[in-house]
Amino acid sequence: MHAPPGPLPRQVHLGYALGSLATGAFGTVPGLLLLPYLTDTLGVAAGVAALLVLGPKAWDVLVNPVVGRLSDRTRTRWGARRPYLFFGGLALAVSFAAIFAGLFGTGPAAGAYVAVAFLLTATAFAFFQVPYVAMPAELTDDYAERTRLMSWRIAVLALAILVSGALAPMVVTAGGDGLAGYRWMGLFVAALIAVGALGAFLGTRAAPTGTVARSEPTLRAQLAVAGRNRAFRALLLCFVVQSVGVATILAGVNYFAAQILGDPATGPTVLFACFVGPALLVMPVWTRVGARLGKRAALVAASVIFAVAAFALVAAPVLPAVATYALVALIGCGYAGQQVFALAMLPDCIAYDTARTGRRQAGVFTGLWTAGETFGLALGPGLFGLVLQISGYASSSTGPVAQSDTARLGILLGFTVLPALLVGLAAVALRGYHLTAADLARAVTDTPKGGSPT
Repeated sequence: MHAPPGPLPRQVHLGYALGSLATGAFGTVPGLLLLPYLTDTLGVAAGVAALLVLGPKAWDVLVNPVVGRLSDRTRTRWGARRPYLFFGGLALAVSFAAIFAGLFGTGPAAGAYVAVAFLLTATAFAFFQVPYVAMPAELTDDYAERTRLMSWRIAVLALAILVSGALAPMVVTAGGDGLAGYRWMGLFVAALIAVGALGAFLGTRAAPTGTVARSEPTLRAQLAVAGRNRAFRALLLCFVVQSVGVATILAGVNYFAAQILGDPATGPTVLFACFVGPALLVMPVWTRVGARLGKRAALVAASVIFAVAAFALVAAPVLPAVATYALVALIGCGYAGQQVFALAMLPDCIAYDTARTGRRQAGVFTGLWTAGETFGLALGPGLFGLVLQISGYASSSTGPVAQSDTARLGILLGFTVLPALLVGLAAVALRGYHLTAADLARAVTDTPKGGSPT
């Protein structure tokens, strides 16, 4: 698919970005609250809870490429991707509310219900997320315009993470804590998801879509093409491992606030505001850094900032509160850069492949991408839950309880050192990414032919 040249209308920038209300809310709240919901409200053991969180999202590793294949082959008057924004987004909102409905009270039956509801929600998310992420490569051929489009998206994503992550725990408290509080929280987040999905659907109705090209005849052939794309492989590996690191921090926010900072009431909200708030301020800075250094070098710089700040946070038990929150804000600055450049580099890989092969298979690339991201966001809470289990964390059905020194050490290391290692070491994978603006420009202007970026 070759997209029309030139800048996109402001309406398209904003409309596309609104979809991040849905992706940000779903990507944040389960990672933040689902594990403590299972361990501290439903009374599920930490190790079992970790499996319940991981399993449904691991399912998406299989589902997402199939969804990508379906959206690549879809032909409707709404376009190939937009029908999925509407129907997948509404299904996502309804199923998310169902996760926290608390129909079976507490105990094993309640845990099993959450696992099934989470599986349905993860499937609905795949039908929204995969086509949504495929759209930028089809909206514009301009290398810099994709960075601008991603800057809009990440700004809204940061706002969605801030609103959903900071307010969701407050809604739980305002709703009376326990099962009742979580039910109200589920409805609140479901409303955010619905607004974002409908906003993206309506806001992109006038978006250019280019001309449709052929796709590989089978899903297996498409997966093989994506696997031969060296730049995409390197970027995907980096992004997935870094997603695990980010998700580990999200999973530990409540535990870190309660057991390390000693502030279970307001600590999670303040931590979240410090983590996400700076992203809204530094986004223009990262855009300029990317223009000066290039996207790959800027992504490495953002990863180093994240890793160094997370390592330093291990001193939190002896630091004043203001220093702890400042380090979390620095982690947030690195996180903002990671997101904007990784998501700007992905459509570059897709556009290069399309230009070189003349085939339309953005959905399979984004299916693999979102499968990896979803798995990473699930593996993070799973790893954190495993750390809790190993360190002897005591679960409860009546809220947080006093923990042993070993359990508190596990929380501290799982929130700081573990994500720092994951994010920092993952950047090494970018040594295999060599796609530049000049490479992409040559590929777009050349006659399509077989090949893949090296």
